[in-house]
Amino acid sequence: MANNMIKDEVNVSKLYGLEATLPKEDFLQKYHVKENGLSSSEADEKIRNLGFNEIKQSKQKKWYNYFLESLFTPFNCILLGIVAILIYTDIYLPPTPSYANIIVIAILVTASTLLDFFEEYRSNKAAEELKQMVATTTVVIRDGKEIQIPIREVTLGDTVVLSAGSLIPADLRIIEAKDLYVGQSSLTGESDSVKKQVESEIKLEELEALSDLDTICFMGTNVISGSAKGIVIKTSDSTYFGKVAHTLTVGKPKTAFQKGIESISKLLIRFMLIMIPLVFLLNAWKHDIITAFTFAVAIAIGITPLLLPVILSSSLSKGAVRMSKKKTIVKKLDSIQNFGAMNILCTDKTGTLTEDKIVLEKYLDINGEEDVRILKHAFLNSYFQTGLKSNIDEAVIKRGLENDLGILSDTYKKIDEIPFDFSRRRLSVIVSDGTKKQLITKGAVEEILNICTMVDYKGEVSPITKEIKENIRKISKSLNEDGLRVVAVCQKNDIENTQEFSVSDEKNMVLLGFIGFLDPPKESAKESIEKLNRAGIRVMVLTGDNAEVTRCICNKVGINSKNIVLGNKLDKLTDVAVLRLLRKTNIFAKLSPIQKARIVRLLREARKCCWLYG
Repeated sequence: MANNMIKDEVNVSKLYGLEATLPKEDFLQKYHVKENGLSSSEADEKIRNLGFNEIKQSKQKKWYNYFLESLFTPFNCILLGIVAILIYTDIYLPPTPSYANIIVIAILVTASTLLDFFEEYRSNKAAEELKQMVATTTVVIRDGKEIQIPIREVTLGDTVVLSAGSLIPADLRIIEAKDLYVGQSSLTGESDSVKKQVESEIKLEELEALSDLDTICFMGTNVISGSAKGIVIKTSDSTYFGKVAHTLTVGKPKTAFQKGIESISKLLIRFMLIMIPLVFLLNAWKHDIITAFTFAVAIAIGITPLLLPVILSSSLSKGAVRMSKKKTIVKKLDSIQNFGAMNILCTDKTGTLTEDKIVLEKYLDINGEEDVRILKHAFLNSYFQTGLKSNIDEAVIKRGLENDLGILSDTYKKIDEIPFDFSRRRLSVIVSDGTKKQLITKGAVEEILNICTMVDYKGEVSPITKEIKENIRKISKSLNEDGLRVVAVCQKNDIENTQEFSVSDEKNMVLLGFIGFLDPPKESAKESIEKLNRAGIRVMVLTGDNAEVTRCICNKVGINSKNIVLGNKLDKLTDVAVLRLLRKTNIFAKLSPIQKARIVRLLREARKCCWLYG
């Protein structure tokens, strides 16, 4: 590969490891930052030295940038060159100037340029207006006071104040947090929110992936719930978001359409460089020089397809208009042809093949049989918990209401709650129906098994045995292979009569069963994939989700899931080895954005390799 190859990996440990794992006080001292933020003069000086907090690739172009790009296309440059020669041969040399040829070519160039310019400028303007609909301000502490400023004015060392709904304006190290959950789907593709905290639970040597950074918030993500303060450690192109944007745009290869136009243009120029001197020399010995040169120019005009620029612009513009009727904005007209010439489609899973809306599919007892009692206990847990209601809780509540369990909210009263955390991986609520208190817990299967000593099957409670545990794990694995996310549910009735409860109360529990969730595929997904296959287009899935869930969804929409490669395997392979995988693999799971970009780059570079596309 070339020496200037795009670097595919962003080493999160090297970029963020020290800032992420240092204790709060050590971080503040080492980087000489203050919790109460910068002064206005300090901020202004940093902005002057470092520039605004803007991703280079996202800066809006001016109207004249679009116009000049439309004007100086390869074909237009040839026609403008011919016009320059005609000004000399048809206006300057003859005693009676002739403007006919110049006017015709000028009209064609103008028509081609305006068609291309207006369509691209209008589309890009619409895209920019969509961007303006997103919040572009943030709250920082300047001069000891909280003020709202444009995101582009955030700089290194600023203390940013976050609350539910806030857009993260730069890469931040969290120094204060209260129940802070952040959505990182813009970077990871995963819809589940991630908890952020002040002190990291991960050691520096254990950092491997973006999701391991529990004290860092990334530019372009957003706060789902909670509040926090964070110190800006990276801005603009140095952020993870900026590096992803750089990887996706720098070195972007030309499309087949652009290469074709350039090839034809170069061919015409070669013909002119040969034909014009040759025709001029053959005619100069029997005619005067002016006549010979004029005839040579006429030959050049004759071999140039004058209408081709207009035909291309009008055809591409028509395609862009048809796409706009399908609610698709085409920012670059050349992409219309590229879209039509597609032979491999790389797609995400969450929200593309699926609805991005988790549905509770199953509520099963310890033997895998459906039991509404499991749904009842899960409903009480999800309904009465007051922390962040995840999409799992929302799915449980929705299914409970569909099964007429809403009346339980009046029958039961919440006494206390033991919030979810990532070390326990479970959540408990204590409720009472007026006669007895009940501790209900739901969480990851292994964590729930660790606190259970009994099982409940159809109302009969018995001690949990090794065989029962193995059967439970077998059922859970089977559900996972069906693409379901599994959560176990347990409860305890004989709890002490107290008003305050803690994690220590989560013991000697009675296992009830499981609830299984599925993000269902879109109704249109299977039909669309079948149409793509009939058109000779190979569909590849590049997702950040786990392999089991991905396999289930792909089977349902008609994508071959025999081979699934995980992202951590790609990091250990050379480009040549990855290309071999691309030949026989359609599904890649647990991918980071950088890994997705690497696959797309390799597919583009291998475009000439028929074995990959055949």
